Amino acid sequence: MRHTVESAIAAGAKLLACCSESAKLDAQILLLNILQKPHSYLFSWPEASLTTAQQAQFDELCQRRLAGEPIAHITGKREFWSLSLEVNATTLIPRPDTETLVEHALDLNIAEKAKVLDLGTGTGAIALALASEMPHWSIVAVDRVEEAVALASRNQQRLKFNNVQIKLSNWFSNLKDERFDLIVTNPPYIETTDIHLEQGDVRFEPRSALVADDLGMADIKQIIDQSRDYLNSYGYLLIEHGFEQAQSVREYFAKMAYINIRTVKDLGQNERVTLAQWQSVDSS
Repeated sequence: MRHTVESAIAAGAKLLACCSESAKLDAQILLLNILQKPHSYLFSWPEASLTTAQQAQFDELCQRRLAGEPIAHITGKREFWSLSLEVNATTLIPRPDTETLVEHALDLNIAEKAKVLDLGTGTGAIALALASEMPHWSIVAVDRVEEAVALASRNQQRLKFNNVQIKLSNWFSNLKDERFDLIVTNPPYIETTDIHLEQGDVRFEPRSALVADDLGMADIKQIIDQSRDYLNSYGYLLIEHGFEQAQSVREYFAKMAYINIRTVKDLGQNERVTLAQWQSVDSS
């Protein structure tokens, strides 16, 4: 007996309940990915029958999810800042908490035609979100992984944000003498021994995009240090970090002589993003 839309979702949710906190939603997303229909279809046509091929494909996708594979990798896409982004296993999956960084970057008092740098762009999520809101900003997005640069470029071309330039660069290595009014980054910040690396979606994401030495602070410190050579005077640096790293990040900002240092909380009320300004010596 073939499933209807309604019974397929019920069966998928029951199967996935052991491994997902959002089993029903997972089943809905997987089925919609197969049917290529909007979410409203599930409620408008609950009695519609799946074809034999659709049912087999749905069963296969549910088994992949049961094995722990992230929904975003199975469907090949994830929404971020209301943008539909292509994703794959070469980069981090964009997460809602990172929208905190975008939100506070947009709230800054900077030039109307600001120059902006996104370090470690991955899918291009942060850069493209900023571009969608600030078409007059000139945004450079870099990543050291060629596959990530290709992925971000595909997202940029599909979304048609012409104010974003995507480059291959290991942090600042390919930026020469450029200067920016704003630098944003979601760098690796998880400690190498963190038990969460063996749980959930991160098991399927590249370790190089997640993990950093020095209790997760190595890349953060490098960026804070080197950004001073690439920020215009009174330019801002915004860094996403672990919820227990905020004090260490603030202290290192202060050690490197940044000013106006503050931390903001994410959707879960965890300290998630720290920002500061750089005042160059010749402007004092």
